[in-house]
Amino acid sequence: MTLFHYSRVHSLENKWVLPPVHSIVCLRNLRVGRVHDLSHSSQYVQSLALCTLACMGSAEMCRDLAPEIERLLRASNSYIKKKATLCAVHIIRKVPELAELFTPSARTLLSEKNHGVLHGAVVLITELCKRNPDTLDQFRKAVPELVQIMKGLVTSSYSPEHNVAGISDPFLQVRILRLLRILGHNNDTASDAMNDLLAQVATNTDSSKTAGSAVLYETVLTIMDINSESGLRVLAVNILGRFLLNNDRNIRYISMTSLQKIVQTDHNAVQRHRGTIVDCLKDQDTSVKRRALELSLALVSAVNIRSMMKELLIFLSFCPPELRSQTASGIFNAAERYSPSKRWHIDTILHVLTTAGGDVRDETVPNLIQLITTASELHCYTVHKLYRALVKDIAQQSLVQVACWCIGEYGDLLLKGECEEIEPLQVTEDDVLDALETVLQSHMSSPATRGFALTATMKLSTRIIDNVDRIRSIVSIYGSCIDLELQQRAVEYNALFKKYDHMRAAVLERMPVMDKNSPGHTNGDTPGEIKEPDTSKPKPAEAGLLSEPASQVCDLLDLLGGTDTPLQPSTPTTTSSADLLDLLGGLEPTPAPFDLFVLKDIHVFPTVSVYEKNGLSLKIQYDKQTETEVTVSLIASNSTQNDITNFTLQAAVPKSVQLQMKAPSGNVIPAHGLGQVTQTVLLNNPNKVSLKMRIRVSYSNQGAMHQDTVQIDSFPSTACQPSISPL
Repeated sequence: MTLFHYSRVHSLENKWVLPPVHSIVCLRNLRVGRVHDLSHSSQYVQSLALCTLACMGSAEMCRDLAPEIERLLRASNSYIKKKATLCAVHIIRKVPELAELFTPSARTLLSEKNHGVLHGAVVLITELCKRNPDTLDQFRKAVPELVQIMKGLVTSSYSPEHNVAGISDPFLQVRILRLLRILGHNNDTASDAMNDLLAQVATNTDSSKTAGSAVLYETVLTIMDINSESGLRVLAVNILGRFLLNNDRNIRYISMTSLQKIVQTDHNAVQRHRGTIVDCLKDQDTSVKRRALELSLALVSAVNIRSMMKELLIFLSFCPPELRSQTASGIFNAAERYSPSKRWHIDTILHVLTTAGGDVRDETVPNLIQLITTASELHCYTVHKLYRALVKDIAQQSLVQVACWCIGEYGDLLLKGECEEIEPLQVTEDDVLDALETVLQSHMSSPATRGFALTATMKLSTRIIDNVDRIRSIVSIYGSCIDLELQQRAVEYNALFKKYDHMRAAVLERMPVMDKNSPGHTNGDTPGEIKEPDTSKPKPAEAGLLSEPASQVCDLLDLLGGTDTPLQPSTPTTTSSADLLDLLGGLEPTPAPFDLFVLKDIHVFPTVSVYEKNGLSLKIQYDKQTETEVTVSLIASNSTQNDITNFTLQAAVPKSVQLQMKAPSGNVIPAHGLGQVTQTVLLNNPNKVSLKMRIRVSYSNQGAMHQDTVQIDSFPSTACQPSISPL
């Protein structure tokens, strides 16, 4: 067996038989250097050694043989050079600190004529620029050389050796374009040097074949990523527009993906291809439909809202089930932002609810109700239209809920039969009650929908005259319903009939106009934003409870829909935690479990641990409780060997509860448990709802930032032990 065949067998064994971490492989790797395969006179033996190292060389092996690879980069044999360049790429990926070793040789490789060496050189320079941004300035000087190489490829005559579908070496062209994109990013000089070349490539490259499309696609990406001229960017968008007409779905997909990235910066240029993009909504491929939908929604503006919405509503009627929710949400957002009139806005939402009512978000119903209340001139039109939809189909639960609400609120307008905006219906009281009773009895109605229908029926008792007894009968039936919520409402409504009939008209009067920015909707803040509490010391005149909030916790992790309760710092107070309850054997028997209403009378309250992590302990102590107010102290201690710094607490509660956080006693927790940080929290619960609180803990320990969240699911009324859920 010759040395070449011997090396060939062992090379294949290393690459395909043995795992890279095997000890035998380590010996094989050592053999590559010891037998001097890299210095052998045969280029094929050298090639085998280079391939083995490039495929599976370990970090240690790369360090040992890096100088040898750098020497081979300067070899006279092109066959060895192209292997050595790819081997150098592997070494840089394994040992990035060796990148500087190959930087000088990489630049000289660009003067080679061999396409294989050029391809390897471009890959090597690209890797060097990615791994070490400091080399960008050095390689930007090579942009003219890269431009000349690229021009030679674009204008060269037919070469059977490199030609692919009429394109001269598209692989090398793609690599050069990717490198130019890196070198021209945020650099005017480099961008100016390649603008003419990119225009030439974009104009002269044939896109009828896949190879040409690949080159054009990389050209477009390069134009969009560098500081190119505006005319060149329009040319790039037009190329992507031509891709949309391609029969290949993959090309159409990547075209829309690219357009999606630039639609915000080149909106007008992309708008020219709106018709083609909308046509892609009819494609059979779901992934293409999804991209076309996202791009179509991004193209909606105040100018084209009517035409675009017409196309999107048509698409909603036949789109796949997995796209309905996204389509409905996009239509709602666009309609809210660009609606030309309230009537058009209401009609659009009702169309969506009629078509895909089961796929809309939960907040759609209250948002539409709020919109209807603000359009007083459309109340008659809306209730007539919703009544028609309700009689026609009760399968779409969201639509049925809105219809029931409107019939309950504006049933008198429906019964009048007078409407200028729409052909009026001659509806009797029995017809309306029959429709609501159908909803109540239907197996398709959810408990929430039945609740809407029952409340609407009750509200009609003050808007009709002849069928009050029938309404009373309908309501009384649900006084024994197995659904507790529905049963409770029915019992309350029955009590309204029997005991408070004189107040019924006032209680069931028409609701006022809902303000969308009221605390019940957005809490006055942007969802997802968390404002840091102001821990600065209050002025002396502001001792006690401050009249103005220092800051607000804005929807801390969206606890129960958010909170609009301000955080008000004040002078911290110290409370005693000494437990004298069991002194001398216990003068007062301790109930099991503890009752806070008993404990409040003797001012002794339990302390419960709510957080233990990274040496930080957070406990909650119940200091005081009345019928509507609870005062608790959050006590933090540190058992580690280093001080915990930048300690902050944030809290959120349901919107019906008022939260007041006093200023903490500090933001540094001493090590070894030598001190504590205490922060007092006052909770006012006028509606006596179930208390919940979510606490965000932020701190630094040995330079590392930590952030965790703890949720207290319930505060005790008869038991002092809360339910705590660390998140």
